[in-house]
Amino acid sequence: MERKIVKAQIPTCKILGVNIAAVNMQWLLDFTKKHIRDLSGDYLCVSNVHTTITAYEDEEYRAIQNGGIMAIPDGGPLSSVGRRRGHSHMERITGPDYMGEIMKISAERGYRHYFYGSTEETLGKMRQRLLKEYPGLLIIGMYSPPFGPMTREEDEALVKDMNATKPDFVWVALGAPKQEKWMAAHKGRVDGLMVGVGAGFDYFAGNIKRAPGWMQKLNLEWLYRLMQEPGRLFKRYWHTNVKFIWEAVIKGK
Repeated sequence: MERKIVKAQIPTCKILGVNIAAVNMQWLLDFTKKHIRDLSGDYLCVSNVHTTITAYEDEEYRAIQNGGIMAIPDGGPLSSVGRRRGHSHMERITGPDYMGEIMKISAERGYRHYFYGSTEETLGKMRQRLLKEYPGLLIIGMYSPPFGPMTREEDEALVKDMNATKPDFVWVALGAPKQEKWMAAHKGRVDGLMVGVGAGFDYFAGNIKRAPGWMQKLNLEWLYRLMQEPGRLFKRYWHTNVKFIWEAVIKGK
């Protein structure tokens, strides 16, 4: 099936210029299972308030957010705005939650997984925990990229090795906006569906704890993350959260 036809099936809600998928987890899982072969070579953005504000301020990054197969509403405020705009079934879908749901069905469906990003230590810890929690999971590759940029030759060699493993999913954890830029640059070159999951590897490795369920339901996971990493996240959250409330919630952009 042509990619344009597949993409046309996805309901979206435009928030600050970003076409956020107006879907819930069950819809996304059904869509993934039905179209996984058609999605090879494309990418899925896991979008939150930070990435949406960044896209609003940066036209090039906005094109990247809109250039993949879809941008799912990882941030609770995104799904809340979407519901207020008439998308009653729109729900928050976090990267780690989507990743976990795919892992649950991977053994029975034979999905093959490649993990790109983070550190060797985190990848090792994540491998152990994933194989223990999801028996029969096919982890066919893991790669921790160098901190600096790769040469063209190094990148081509990586893509060749990655594609040789025949992945269905390529999970990318480089942090935003780097991971989305990497996926966009490799669209059509990397086999498998690329999914940018940010801190997802750290969650599955046990480096970072998820917020309690009640905080997630109240869209307060950002506050839990802030309490864990105040020095790194305070300035970002102050800027993006305030601007999102003003531009998206009050002004309705």
